[in-house]
Amino acid sequence: MYSQWLNKQYMDHRQKGKTMKTTPLHAAHLALKAKMAEFAGYDMPINYETGVLAEHNWTRENAGLFDVSHMGQVIVDGPDAAAFLESLTPSDFQNLKDGVAKYTVMTTDTGGIIDDLIVTRLGENRFFAVLNAGCKDKDIFWMNTKLPANVNLLHLEDRALLALQGPKAETVLKEALGVDASNMRYMRIMESGDYIISRLGYTGEDGFEISISEKDAAQTWDKLLQHPAVKPIGLAARDSLRLEMGYPLYGHDITTKTTPVEADIGWIVGKDRVGYPGESIIRGQLAGSPPRRRVGIKLTDKGVAREGAEIYSLSGQKLGDFTSGGFSPTLNMSIGQGYVDTKLGKIGDEVLVRVRGRDIKGVLTTLPFVPPKTKPAKPNAA
Repeated sequence: MYSQWLNKQYMDHRQKGKTMKTTPLHAAHLALKAKMAEFAGYDMPINYETGVLAEHNWTRENAGLFDVSHMGQVIVDGPDAAAFLESLTPSDFQNLKDGVAKYTVMTTDTGGIIDDLIVTRLGENRFFAVLNAGCKDKDIFWMNTKLPANVNLLHLEDRALLALQGPKAETVLKEALGVDASNMRYMRIMESGDYIISRLGYTGEDGFEISISEKDAAQTWDKLLQHPAVKPIGLAARDSLRLEMGYPLYGHDITTKTTPVEADIGWIVGKDRVGYPGESIIRGQLAGSPPRRRVGIKLTDKGVAREGAEIYSLSGQKLGDFTSGGFSPTLNMSIGQGYVDTKLGKIGDEVLVRVRGRDIKGVLTTLPFVPPKTKPAKPNAA
């Protein structure tokens, strides 16, 4: 199994010691008096002086600027680059058009999720991928063990990554950086000078991720922050924003023990894809029904439930567990997501969420909690 193999192989390669890594913008965060904490081995800004609630609402109404340079950025190129990516994931890359991004997952032989990532086709045999911060070292190690002789994998360790998210992001991009993205659609990529700009994000708002050389990161950060519509946003608000959208968080909502079908992201599986790890299990679940499925939960009584809270029917039968949860500033209520036994619970059911021995009333709901505001692709676009 992947997890057993990786634990055995990777232990000798992992970084050890108590010193946290930093991004090229670490000094900028300290100058802004950010509250810092460890995340994925990095000293990262959790929130700034205005606080999490204000940062969340600012992003929904204006433009929030996030430092996500801890994420992994890689280039995969070579004659069999598309086939290589298909050997790791259930998605179709052979037919992906140039400049188009795709969300996918790498899977284990049992259909579990090694990591979720976004892969963009830059050219015929060249792809750009962004990996989760907490998984990037293991992902790259794993990918290198599977790499064909005619495919190269380059870890872009000298590049930073910024996320500019919110309804005013397009305007800010043009006025602050001189980049006109008005004709760029969702899940597309463009290059402007040294910038590699993708129109996507983790908030459900319109916005961009900007890959930039680490030596120019601070200057780009400052240019964006000088715009009156922009404020710096920490990881706490990034989490509440993604939770409202029902986006899964790796290591919590999706793991090597959850399949794409259970995670309710079965749409990533290519219609005619064969030969990927865990295919038989994933195809079986697509054709029938998985034993459990990821759902949203709204708490209708006061209280907040987080990962590990148990979900029960009104009659007291356990249905499943929370995998993440918190307060939604947009809805002014507590929300969460988790896995529920598909034979015992369905959307619309009233439930009890057990938090430290106390039962809080809730209801199972579809995801997302908040409608996305991403810029739609043109009709019939790839």
